[in-house]
Amino acid sequence: MTIKELAYSAQQHLHTRTGSSFKRAHIYELLAALFGFNSYAALSAEAVFTRRRQVSKYSSKHNSAIRQRCVELGYQPATADVASSELTAFVAERQIEVIRLSDLVVELRGESPFLSDPRDEEFSPILMDGLGAAASKGIELAHYALALIHAPNEYDGHQEVGSSYLYSQAQQGRVLTGVEKEWAEAHEARLTQAEKYTRHLREAGRLGNQHALLDLAESFDDPSFFEQPRRDVDADPAAVAAIAERMGRAADAKHWLTVAAESGDTDAILQLIEEHDQGDLLRCWTWVYLSKLVGTDLTEDAHYAINEDGSEYDDDVGGPVYVAGRDSIVLEPLSAEQDATARFAALDMFEKIQRTGEVRQLA
Repeated sequence: MTIKELAYSAQQHLHTRTGSSFKRAHIYELLAALFGFNSYAALSAEAVFTRRRQVSKYSSKHNSAIRQRCVELGYQPATADVASSELTAFVAERQIEVIRLSDLVVELRGESPFLSDPRDEEFSPILMDGLGAAASKGIELAHYALALIHAPNEYDGHQEVGSSYLYSQAQQGRVLTGVEKEWAEAHEARLTQAEKYTRHLREAGRLGNQHALLDLAESFDDPSFFEQPRRDVDADPAAVAAIAERMGRAADAKHWLTVAAESGDTDAILQLIEEHDQGDLLRCWTWVYLSKLVGTDLTEDAHYAINEDGSEYDDDVGGPVYVAGRDSIVLEPLSAEQDATARFAALDMFEKIQRTGEVRQLA
Protein backbone atom coordinates (compact mmCIF):
# COMPACT_ATOMS: atom_id res chain seq x y z
CA MET A 1 0.00 0.00 0.00
CA THR A 2 1.32 3.42 -0.97
CA ILE A 3 0.42 6.72 0.69
CA LYS A 4 -1.93 7.58 -2.19
CA GLU A 5 -3.64 4.21 -1.87
CA LEU A 6 -4.04 4.73 1.87
CA ALA A 7 -5.58 8.17 1.35
CA TYR A 8 -7.91 6.88 -1.37
CA SER A 9 -9.11 3.97 0.77
CA ALA A 10 -9.64 6.25 3.76
CA GLN A 11 -11.57 8.69 1.57
CA GLN A 12 -13.90 5.93 0.34
CA HIS A 13 -14.31 4.55 3.85
CA LEU A 14 -15.31 7.89 5.35
CA HIS A 15 -17.68 8.60 2.48
CA THR A 16 -19.42 5.27 3.07
CA ARG A 17 -19.63 5.68 6.85
CA THR A 18 -20.61 9.38 7.01
CA GLY A 19 -22.50 9.88 3.76
CA SER A 20 -20.39 12.98 3.15
CA SER A 21 -17.81 13.57 0.44
CA PHE A 22 -14.28 14.30 1.65
CA LYS A 23 -11.66 16.02 -0.45
CA ARG A 24 -8.50 13.95 -0.90
CA ALA A 25 -6.34 16.79 0.40
CA HIS A 26 -8.44 16.85 3.57
CA ILE A 27 -7.84 13.13 4.15
CA TYR A 28 -4.11 13.84 4.37
CA GLU A 29 -4.78 16.59 6.90
CA LEU A 30 -6.98 14.30 9.01
CA LEU A 31 -4.32 11.58 8.98
CA ALA A 32 -1.79 14.13 10.18
CA ALA A 33 -4.13 15.20 12.99
CA LEU A 34 -4.60 11.56 14.02
CA PHE A 35 -0.86 11.23 14.57
CA GLY A 36 -0.48 14.49 16.45
CA PHE A 37 0.74 16.82 13.68
CA ASN A 38 -0.73 20.24 12.96
CA SER A 39 -0.60 19.67 9.21
CA TYR A 40 0.33 17.05 6.63
CA ALA A 41 3.26 19.25 5.61
CA ALA A 42 4.59 19.06 9.17
CA LEU A 43 4.17 15.28 9.22
CA SER A 44 5.96 14.89 5.88
CA ALA A 45 8.91 16.95 7.08
CA GLU A 46 9.46 14.91 10.24
CA ALA A 47 7.96 11.46 9.84
CA VAL A 48 6.81 8.74 7.45
CA PHE A 49 3.99 6.22 7.48
CA THR A 50 4.83 2.61 8.16
CA ARG A 51 3.12 -0.65 9.07
CA ARG A 52 3.72 -2.39 12.37
CA ARG A 53 2.34 -5.65 13.67
CA GLN A 54 1.61 -3.84 16.93
CA VAL A 55 0.27 -0.33 16.55
CA SER A 56 -0.21 2.28 19.23
CA LYS A 57 -3.49 2.38 21.10
CA TYR A 58 -5.39 5.49 20.15
CA SER A 59 -7.12 7.49 22.86
CA SER A 60 -9.99 9.98 22.88
CA LYS A 61 -7.31 12.64 22.41
CA HIS A 62 -6.65 11.34 18.88
CA ASN A 63 -10.39 11.36 18.09
CA SER A 64 -10.66 14.91 19.38
CA ALA A 65 -7.80 16.06 17.18
CA ILE A 66 -9.42 14.58 14.09
CA ARG A 67 -12.81 16.05 15.00
CA GLN A 68 -11.35 19.51 15.54
CA ARG A 69 -9.47 19.38 12.23
CA CYS A 70 -12.66 18.23 10.46
CA VAL A 71 -14.58 21.21 11.75
CA GLU A 72 -11.72 23.56 10.82
CA LEU A 73 -11.88 22.17 7.26
CA GLY A 74 -15.58 23.05 7.06
CA TYR A 75 -17.37 19.76 7.82
CA GLN A 76 -20.44 19.62 10.02
CA PRO A 77 -19.92 18.63 13.70
CA ALA A 78 -22.06 15.51 13.27
CA THR A 79 -19.94 14.41 10.31
CA ALA A 80 -16.79 15.22 12.25
CA ASP A 81 -17.92 13.03 15.16
CA VAL A 82 -18.37 9.97 12.95
CA ALA A 83 -15.27 10.65 10.89
CA SER A 84 -13.03 10.88 13.96
CA SER A 85 -13.93 7.44 15.29
CA GLU A 86 -14.12 5.81 11.85
CA LEU A 87 -10.72 7.08 10.68
CA THR A 88 -9.08 5.92 13.89
CA ALA A 89 -10.54 2.44 13.51
CA PHE A 90 -9.64 2.36 9.82
CA VAL A 91 -5.97 3.16 10.49
CA ALA A 92 -5.69 0.72 13.41
CA GLU A 93 -7.20 -2.13 11.39
CA ARG A 94 -4.59 -1.63 8.67
CA GLN A 95 -1.76 -1.45 11.23
CA ILE A 96 -0.71 2.00 10.05
CA GLU A 97 1.68 3.98 12.23
CA VAL A 98 4.03 6.87 11.75
CA ILE A 99 7.66 6.93 12.75
CA ARG A 100 9.79 10.02 13.04
CA LEU A 101 12.76 10.02 10.69
CA SER A 102 15.15 10.55 13.58
CA ASP A 103 13.75 7.48 15.37
CA LEU A 104 13.87 5.43 12.18
CA VAL A 105 17.56 6.23 11.74
CA VAL A 106 18.21 5.22 15.35
CA GLU A 107 16.46 1.90 14.68
CA LEU A 108 18.33 1.31 11.45
CA ARG A 109 21.67 2.01 13.12
CA GLY A 110 20.76 -0.46 15.86
CA GLU A 111 21.41 2.12 18.55
CA SER A 112 18.23 1.75 20.60
CA PRO A 113 17.38 -1.38 22.61
CA PHE A 114 13.92 0.08 23.21
CA LEU A 115 12.80 0.24 19.59
CA SER A 116 12.06 -2.74 17.40
CA ASP A 117 14.49 -3.54 14.61
CA PRO A 118 12.83 -2.69 11.27
CA ARG A 119 14.79 -5.53 9.71
CA ASP A 120 12.57 -7.95 11.65
CA GLU A 121 9.90 -7.08 9.09
CA GLU A 122 10.08 -6.35 5.39
CA PHE A 123 10.13 -2.66 4.67
CA SER A 124 6.55 -1.82 3.79
CA PRO A 125 5.77 -0.07 0.50
CA ILE A 126 4.17 2.78 2.39
CA LEU A 127 7.40 3.37 4.35
CA MET A 128 9.57 3.28 1.23
CA ASP A 129 7.07 5.53 -0.57
CA GLY A 130 7.26 8.09 2.23
CA LEU A 131 11.04 7.98 2.39
CA GLY A 132 11.28 8.47 -1.37
CA ALA A 133 8.97 11.47 -1.23
CA ALA A 134 10.87 13.01 1.68
CA ALA A 135 14.21 12.42 -0.03
CA SER A 136 12.94 14.12 -3.19
CA LYS A 137 12.31 17.22 -1.03
CA GLY A 138 15.92 17.23 0.15
CA ILE A 139 15.36 15.94 3.69
CA GLU A 140 18.74 14.62 4.80
CA LEU A 141 17.40 12.08 7.30
CA ALA A 142 15.28 10.49 4.57
CA HIS A 143 18.34 10.08 2.35
CA TYR A 144 20.34 8.65 5.24
CA ALA A 145 17.55 6.21 6.17
CA LEU A 146 17.41 5.01 2.56
CA ALA A 147 21.19 4.60 2.55
CA LEU A 148 21.01 2.46 5.69
CA ILE A 149 18.19 0.38 4.24
CA HIS A 150 20.19 -0.27 1.06
CA ALA A 151 23.53 -0.82 2.82
CA PRO A 152 25.20 -3.91 1.30
CA ASN A 153 24.85 -7.09 3.31
CA GLU A 154 27.62 -9.56 4.02
CA TYR A 155 27.72 -12.38 1.50
CA ASP A 156 29.90 -15.29 0.47
CA GLY A 157 32.94 -13.95 -1.39
CA HIS A 158 33.34 -17.07 -3.52
CA GLN A 159 29.73 -16.88 -4.66
CA GLU A 160 30.22 -13.18 -5.47
CA VAL A 161 33.15 -13.96 -7.77
CA GLY A 162 31.05 -16.50 -9.63
CA SER A 163 28.01 -14.22 -9.72
CA SER A 164 30.04 -11.35 -11.12
CA TYR A 165 31.38 -13.51 -13.92
CA LEU A 166 27.95 -14.90 -14.79
CA TYR A 167 26.41 -11.42 -14.73
CA SER A 168 29.12 -10.26 -17.14
CA GLN A 169 28.38 -13.21 -19.40
CA ALA A 170 24.67 -12.40 -19.41
CA GLN A 171 25.45 -8.78 -20.29
CA GLN A 172 27.39 -10.06 -23.27
CA GLY A 173 24.38 -12.01 -24.52
CA ARG A 174 24.88 -15.46 -23.04
CA VAL A 175 21.56 -17.09 -22.14
CA LEU A 176 21.66 -18.38 -18.57
CA THR A 177 19.32 -20.83 -16.91
CA GLY A 178 18.85 -22.43 -13.51
CA VAL A 179 21.29 -21.62 -10.74
CA GLU A 180 23.56 -19.64 -13.05
CA LYS A 181 20.68 -17.31 -13.93
CA GLU A 182 19.80 -16.93 -10.25
CA TRP A 183 23.39 -16.01 -9.37
CA ALA A 184 23.62 -13.46 -12.17
CA GLU A 185 20.32 -11.88 -11.12
CA ALA A 186 21.46 -11.82 -7.49
CA HIS A 187 24.61 -9.96 -8.52
CA GLU A 188 22.56 -7.46 -10.52
CA ALA A 189 20.35 -6.89 -7.50
CA ARG A 190 23.44 -6.28 -5.36
CA LEU A 191 24.76 -3.77 -7.88
CA THR A 192 21.43 -1.92 -7.81
CA GLN A 193 21.40 -1.97 -4.03
CA ALA A 194 24.98 -0.70 -3.84
CA GLU A 195 24.18 2.13 -6.27
CA LYS A 196 21.21 3.24 -4.16
CA TYR A 197 23.28 3.01 -0.98
CA THR A 198 26.07 5.14 -2.40
CA ARG A 199 23.73 7.69 -4.00
CA HIS A 200 21.63 8.28 -0.90
CA LEU A 201 24.65 8.25 1.42
CA ARG A 202 26.45 10.86 -0.66
CA GLU A 203 23.34 13.04 -0.86
CA ALA A 204 22.78 12.81 2.90
CA GLY A 205 26.41 13.81 3.38
CA ARG A 206 26.06 16.70 0.93
CA LEU A 207 23.10 17.93 2.92
CA GLY A 208 25.22 17.90 6.07
CA ASN A 209 24.26 14.69 7.87
CA GLN A 210 27.20 13.98 10.17
CA HIS A 211 26.67 10.23 10.40
CA ALA A 212 26.51 9.99 6.61
CA LEU A 213 29.75 11.93 6.28
CA LEU A 214 31.39 9.61 8.79
CA ASP A 215 30.09 6.54 6.94
CA LEU A 216 31.51 7.99 3.71
CA ALA A 217 34.88 8.32 5.40
CA GLU A 218 34.75 4.76 6.70
CA SER A 219 33.50 3.11 3.51
CA PHE A 220 34.95 5.29 0.76
CA ASP A 221 37.84 7.20 2.39
CA ASP A 222 35.93 10.41 1.69
CA PRO A 223 37.66 13.15 3.73
CA SER A 224 34.64 15.51 3.86
CA PHE A 225 33.82 14.70 7.50
CA PHE A 226 37.30 15.70 8.61
CA GLU A 227 37.61 18.73 6.34
CA GLN A 228 34.51 20.51 7.64
CA PRO A 229 34.56 22.70 10.76
CA ARG A 230 34.48 20.23 13.65
CA ARG A 231 31.01 19.52 14.97
CA ASP A 232 29.60 17.27 17.63
CA VAL A 233 28.62 13.86 16.32
CA ASP A 234 27.02 11.07 18.31
CA ALA A 235 29.71 8.50 17.56
CA ASP A 236 32.46 6.67 19.42
CA PRO A 237 35.41 9.09 19.21
CA ALA A 238 37.90 6.21 19.34
CA ALA A 239 36.23 4.69 16.28
CA VAL A 240 36.37 8.05 14.51
CA ALA A 241 40.07 8.25 15.40
CA ALA A 242 40.65 4.79 13.92
CA ILE A 243 39.06 5.90 10.64
CA ALA A 244 41.23 9.02 10.55
CA GLU A 245 44.35 6.98 11.30
CA ARG A 246 43.58 4.52 8.53
CA MET A 247 43.19 7.44 6.13
CA GLY A 248 46.57 8.82 7.18
CA ARG A 249 45.10 11.88 8.92
CA ALA A 250 47.34 12.00 11.98
CA ALA A 251 46.10 15.37 13.29
CA ASP A 252 42.46 14.24 13.11
CA ALA A 253 43.34 10.92 14.74
CA LYS A 254 44.99 12.77 17.61
CA HIS A 255 42.01 15.11 17.99
CA TRP A 256 39.48 12.27 18.25
CA LEU A 257 41.74 10.17 20.49
CA THR A 258 41.92 13.20 22.78
CA VAL A 259 38.12 13.42 22.83
CA ALA A 260 37.99 9.72 23.74
CA ALA A 261 40.71 10.08 26.37
CA GLU A 262 38.99 13.05 27.99
CA SER A 263 35.94 10.82 28.43
CA GLY A 264 38.02 8.23 30.30
CA ASP A 265 38.95 5.82 27.50
CA THR A 266 42.21 4.32 28.80
CA ASP A 267 43.04 2.64 25.47
CA ALA A 268 42.92 6.08 23.85
CA ILE A 269 45.02 7.50 26.69
CA LEU A 270 47.66 4.82 26.16
CA GLN A 271 47.74 5.42 22.41
CA LEU A 272 48.16 9.15 22.91
CA ILE A 273 51.09 8.63 25.28
CA GLU A 274 52.81 6.15 22.96
CA GLU A 275 52.10 7.70 19.56
CA HIS A 276 51.05 11.35 19.74
CA ASP A 277 51.99 13.09 22.98
CA GLN A 278 55.33 11.40 23.66
CA GLY A 279 57.14 14.71 23.21
CA ASP A 280 55.02 16.49 25.83
CA LEU A 281 55.98 15.09 29.24
CA LEU A 282 53.48 17.22 31.17
CA ARG A 283 50.66 16.03 28.93
CA CYS A 284 51.73 12.39 29.28
CA TRP A 285 51.71 12.57 33.07
CA THR A 286 48.30 14.24 32.94
CA TRP A 287 47.03 11.23 31.00
CA VAL A 288 48.67 8.84 33.50
CA TYR A 289 46.97 10.56 36.43
CA LEU A 290 43.61 10.64 34.65
CA SER A 291 43.91 6.93 33.90
CA LYS A 292 44.54 6.24 37.59
CA LEU A 293 41.45 8.24 38.53
CA VAL A 294 39.28 6.12 36.21
CA GLY A 295 40.73 2.88 37.57
CA THR A 296 43.76 1.91 35.46
CA ASP A 297 47.34 2.45 36.61
CA LEU A 298 49.44 2.65 33.46
CA THR A 299 52.66 2.73 35.50
CA GLU A 300 52.12 -0.92 36.43
CA ASP A 301 52.46 -3.97 34.18
CA ALA A 302 49.18 -5.56 33.09
CA HIS A 303 49.89 -9.06 31.82
CA TYR A 304 47.56 -12.04 31.71
CA ALA A 305 47.57 -15.61 30.43
CA ILE A 306 45.83 -16.61 27.19
CA ASN A 307 45.49 -19.65 24.99
CA GLU A 308 47.06 -19.86 21.54
CA ASP A 309 43.82 -18.62 19.95
CA GLY A 310 43.74 -15.53 22.17
CA SER A 311 41.02 -16.74 24.52
CA GLU A 312 41.39 -16.48 28.28
CA TYR A 313 43.55 -19.22 29.76
CA ASP A 314 41.84 -21.71 32.07
CA ASP A 315 44.05 -23.51 34.62
CA ASP A 316 41.56 -26.33 34.90
CA VAL A 317 41.88 -27.08 31.19
CA GLY A 318 45.64 -26.63 30.99
CA GLY A 319 47.73 -26.68 27.82
CA PRO A 320 50.24 -24.20 26.36
CA VAL A 321 50.04 -20.74 27.92
CA TYR A 322 50.87 -17.43 26.28
CA VAL A 323 51.23 -13.96 27.75
CA ALA A 324 49.20 -10.96 26.61
CA GLY A 325 48.73 -7.45 27.93
CA ARG A 326 51.05 -4.47 28.17
CA ASP A 327 54.19 -3.29 29.88
CA SER A 328 54.09 -0.37 32.27
CA ILE A 329 54.52 3.18 31.03
CA VAL A 330 57.91 4.61 32.00
CA LEU A 331 58.20 8.41 31.99
CA GLU A 332 60.79 10.88 33.20
CA PRO A 333 59.70 12.51 36.47
CA LEU A 334 58.28 16.02 36.54
CA SER A 335 59.28 18.88 38.76
CA ALA A 336 57.08 19.34 41.82
CA GLU A 337 55.37 22.34 40.23
CA GLN A 338 54.70 20.55 36.93
CA ASP A 339 53.55 17.43 38.75
CA ALA A 340 50.97 19.47 40.66
CA THR A 341 49.83 21.01 37.37
CA ALA A 342 49.41 17.58 35.77
CA ARG A 343 47.47 16.21 38.77
CA PHE A 344 45.17 19.26 38.82
CA ALA A 345 44.49 18.99 35.06
CA ALA A 346 43.71 15.27 35.40
CA LEU A 347 41.37 15.92 38.32
CA ASP A 348 39.58 18.62 36.35
CA MET A 349 39.00 16.18 33.45
CA PHE A 350 37.87 13.47 35.86
CA GLU A 351 35.30 15.77 37.46
CA LYS A 352 33.95 16.59 34.00
CA ILE A 353 33.64 12.86 33.29
CA GLN A 354 31.71 12.42 36.52
CA ARG A 355 29.38 15.31 35.71
CA THR A 356 28.77 13.92 32.23
CA GLY A 357 28.07 10.53 33.72
CA GLU A 358 25.50 12.03 36.09
CA VAL A 359 23.76 13.78 33.20
CA ARG A 360 23.58 10.54 31.20
CA GLN A 361 22.15 8.69 34.18
CA LEU A 362 19.48 11.31 34.67
CA ALA A 363 18.62 11.25 30.96
